[in-house]
Amino acid sequence: MTKTIKSLRSRLPKILLLASVGVFGMGSLAHASSPMPQEPEKPQVTCQKGEFCVWTEENYGGDVERMDLRTVNPEECVPLLADFTAYSFVNRMDRMVSVYQGEDCSTEGDFTTYPGGGTYVPQAPFTVRAIQVWN
Repeated sequence: MTKTIKSLRSRLPKILLLASVGVFGMGSLAHASSPMPQEPEKPQVTCQKGEFCVWTEENYGGDVERMDLRTVNPEECVPLLADFTAYSFVNRMDRMVSVYQGEDCSTEGDFTTYPGGGTYVPQAPFTVRAIQVWN
């Protein structure tokens, strides 16, 4: 019996090593076989550099209106097209742009200013009816 215990004692480190390799190997095998979670698809936003774009639906859906410095004078209130209300927008101008709830850029309603260069707002904090580009 002492011979069996000595034999088992001499083999125990090898047995433990093999068992731990098996356990860790199974863990990495299970990890490798589990599917990677997919990122949700990002909407195609086609707003070019130098443009301010607004959409009639959240997440850049629906109709789009594009404005740039050829069509908008800085510091002037520019109402969106008739019957056009925006629920998402992108500012890719190099200037700050304020969005207004009122068609006349009134500060009586909600308004917020967004920095230029690439500000993406998939869900506007309020219905946008006018903008103002700053110098």
